Amino acid sequence: QVQLVESGGGLVQPGGSLRLSCAASGFAFSSYAMSWYRQAPGKERELVASISRASLGGSTNYAVSVKGRFTISRDNAKNTVYLQMGSLKPEDTAVYYCYAKLIHDYWGQGTQVTVSS
Repeated sequence: QVQLVESGGGLVQPGGSLRLSCAASGFAFSSYAMSWYRQAPGKERELVASISRASLGGSTNYAVSVKGRFTISRDNAKNTVYLQMGSLKPEDTAVYYCYAKLIHDYWGQGTQVTVSS
């Protein structure tokens, strides 16, 4: 049974940092690309960052809006993908979701990130 469980969200002031984690289980984690998406109120879900499977060297891609501020990484020994977020802005406020595309699409339950003073 595939499971993706996010953690690490919370309330942070503008300019602050947070690290999100997504613990994966039920599939061969290192063999699949992993992604983080986010959805703000009234907006569509958008891709934030992705990281390729281990055999492709773990290459990364970022949305323009977060490039240079966010870093995606993975620990294949721990079956976990991370999103380190820095220089946070109010417009980064959203529910952040972990995503894996196997035969089907799998999503975590989401973790709320609120950037506010």
